[in-house]
Amino acid sequence: MIVRSLREIENTPRDVRGTVNGQPWRSMRLLLQSDNMGFSFHITTIPAGSEHHYEYKNHFESVYCISGEGSVEDEKTGKRYELRPGTVYALDKHDKHCLRTKTEMVFACVFHPALQGDEKHDAEGSYRKR
Repeated sequence: MIVRSLREIENTPRDVRGTVNGQPWRSMRLLLQSDNMGFSFHITTIPAGSEHHYEYKNHFESVYCISGEGSVEDEKTGKRYELRPGTVYALDKHDKHCLRTKTEMVFACVFHPALQGDEKHDAEGSYRKR
């Protein structure tokens, strides 16, 4: 059984901060590939007024909004979906998308396959394979 808290991983290699397109984010990676679950589980915080463009070419992601308000746009169709607590979106086709935050937003995110934990976003917003 794995039991792990956000407090326990704060300021460790599982507490990852970075930028996408110059915009900051923070990902608290509670489960990673090394935990052998077949997926990784993260709590991600994105500040208010951010705009992030992502296209996860090597992973599927499901995102559940815990707090905050914003939107996600499917960049292929232009369709925009409002996000607020209790909303989930799933990137089932490696969808190129734009996440925009009105307020600070906190998400629970699941990636398959699991992230190793030290991946970096490339210029397209995808995680580079090592």
